Amino acid sequence: MVHLELLYKPAAAEPRQKPGRLVVVSNRVPVPAASSPAAGGLAVALEAALAERGGLWLGWSGKTCNAPDPRPRLQRHGRIDYALCDLSRRDLDEFYHGFANRALWPICHYRLDLAALSQRDAAGYFRVNEQFAATLRGLLRPGDVVWVHDYHFVPLASFLRQAGCANRIGFFLHIPWPAPDVARALPGLSRILRCFAAYDVIGLQTEADGANLKDCLAQAAAATIAGDGTCRAYGRSFAVGAFPIGIDTGAFARAARTAETSTGVARLRQSLAGRPLVIGVDRLDYSKGIPERIEAFATFLERSPEAVRRRPTLLQVTPKSRSEVPEYARMHRAIAEQVGTMNGKWGDIDWTPVRYINKAMSRSTLAGLYRLARIGLVTPLRDGMNLVAKEYVAAQDPEDPGVLVLSQFAGAAQELAAALVVNPYDIEATAAAIGQALAMPLDERKARWSTLMTVLEANTIDHWTSRFLAALGAGSAPAHAAEAAMEPPAMSLPSKDDEDHEAWPAPPPILASTRH
Repeated sequence: MVHLELLYKPAAAEPRQKPGRLVVVSNRVPVPAASSPAAGGLAVALEAALAERGGLWLGWSGKTCNAPDPRPRLQRHGRIDYALCDLSRRDLDEFYHGFANRALWPICHYRLDLAALSQRDAAGYFRVNEQFAATLRGLLRPGDVVWVHDYHFVPLASFLRQAGCANRIGFFLHIPWPAPDVARALPGLSRILRCFAAYDVIGLQTEADGANLKDCLAQAAAATIAGDGTCRAYGRSFAVGAFPIGIDTGAFARAARTAETSTGVARLRQSLAGRPLVIGVDRLDYSKGIPERIEAFATFLERSPEAVRRRPTLLQVTPKSRSEVPEYARMHRAIAEQVGTMNGKWGDIDWTPVRYINKAMSRSTLAGLYRLARIGLVTPLRDGMNLVAKEYVAAQDPEDPGVLVLSQFAGAAQELAAALVVNPYDIEATAAAIGQALAMPLDERKARWSTLMTVLEANTIDHWTSRFLAALGAGSAPAHAAEAAMEPPAMSLPSKDDEDHEAWPAPPPILASTRH
C-alpha cells in the first residue's frame, strides 16, 4: 500500500502554522439534533475529527423546495458548524436521482446495462456541484482543510479551484472505481477525470480501485504516475492511494455483547428454537447480490437433506432505498416474489426458511443479530468495502464465533482473507460455502475469527481518518495558488489535435463523444 502520509509533510525548515479547521462535505449531514443516537461509525469518526480541531460540515439538508435559499442554514454544536443546503425538486431529480444514481453508481458498480445517460441529468449534476462550491467558498478560511466524500461531489474541487481556492482539498470515494474499459461507458469521462485532478489527495477503498483510476488518467490525459502514488495530469500534481475504511471495532463488539440480551434478540433466539441462523444485511441495491444470495441458500437446501432436517433460517434485512428510481422498485418486487416462492416450496408450519425484512434497524439491534448468527452471508456483486462484513466479525462471541462468507468482489475481501471467500455469481460454490460454514468445527472457527479480528483492530475507523488527514497534510500550509488553480475550461469542443489533452467542453458536454 502506498504510504501517502509521507507525501505532504511540511519541510522541516518551514515555520509550523496553526492548523485551520477541518471542513467536511458529504451528501447528507448527520446534525446531532436531528440524528438517531445510533449514528454510524463514519459519522462518529468525522465528528470526532471535526470537534478536535474545530470544523464545518456542509451538505444537503434532505429537504426540497421550489426556490431554495442559496444561503445555507447554519447550526453550531460544540466546536462544529453544520451548514445545510436545500435542493429544488429539479436539482434532486437531475443531480441525485439522475446522474449520481442512474449513471455514476451503476457504471462504478459494473452494471452498464442499468446506466441511464441523460444530458439534462449530467448538466444538473455539475450545476448542483457548482452551487455547493459557491456556498462553501463563502464559508472557507485560509488554512482550512477540505475533505469531500463520495461520488455525489466529484466536481466540487474543480469549481473551488476555478474560484481561486488554494486550500488543501482531499476526496474519498466510498464506492468502487471501474477499470478503463468500463469507465469509458460514461460519456464525458474526460471531464470527470479532470475534476479528480483538482484534488490534492484522492483516496479509494482498495489498491485495485486506485490502479483503475490511475489507468483511466493515464489513458485519457497521458498522466505521469510515480511509484509513490503521485500523479501529474491536467497541469496539477496530486496523489492517489488506497485507504481501506474500518469500523469502531471495540465499540461495535461492546454493543453486540450488550444487545445479546436485548428483548428483540431474545425473541429471535426463542423463535429459532436452536436452529442455525444465517444473516444478510444490505440496503436494497442491485450491487448487493441479494437474489443470487437467496438462490444460493435455496441451492444449499436442495443439495443437503441434512440441512433441511436442521432447518436453518436466512434472515435478510433489506431496508428500501431510492424508491424513486425505477430499477429499485422493480428489484424490490422481484426479491419479494423470489422469497415467497422459496418459502412456499420449503417452508413448514414451524419453519420459514427465509425471513425477509424491509425496514431499517438500529446498529445496536443489528449487532445483537450478528452475534446470534452462525453465518454472516456478505456476497455483493461489487462493493467498495462493505462494512457489514467487518461488523459481523466484530460482533462475534470469541468463545463460539460464527463464520463470515464473503464475496471476492467486496473491498473487504482484500483485508479479510481468513473468511470463506466466494464468487457470488457461482451459485453452487456459494451454496457449498454455506454448508462448509455450518459444518466448521469450533477450533477452525476460532482460528479464522482471531485472524480477522486482528485485522479489524489494526485498522479502525479512527486509524482510517488519521491516515487520510495525515496524507492530506492537514496541519500544513495551503498550496500555492498557482499550483492549486485549475486550467480554465475551454468553451469549445476539443479539436482533432487535442486528443491527448482534451479540453473541457461547454455544457451540456458530459454526453459529448470523447476519445481515449
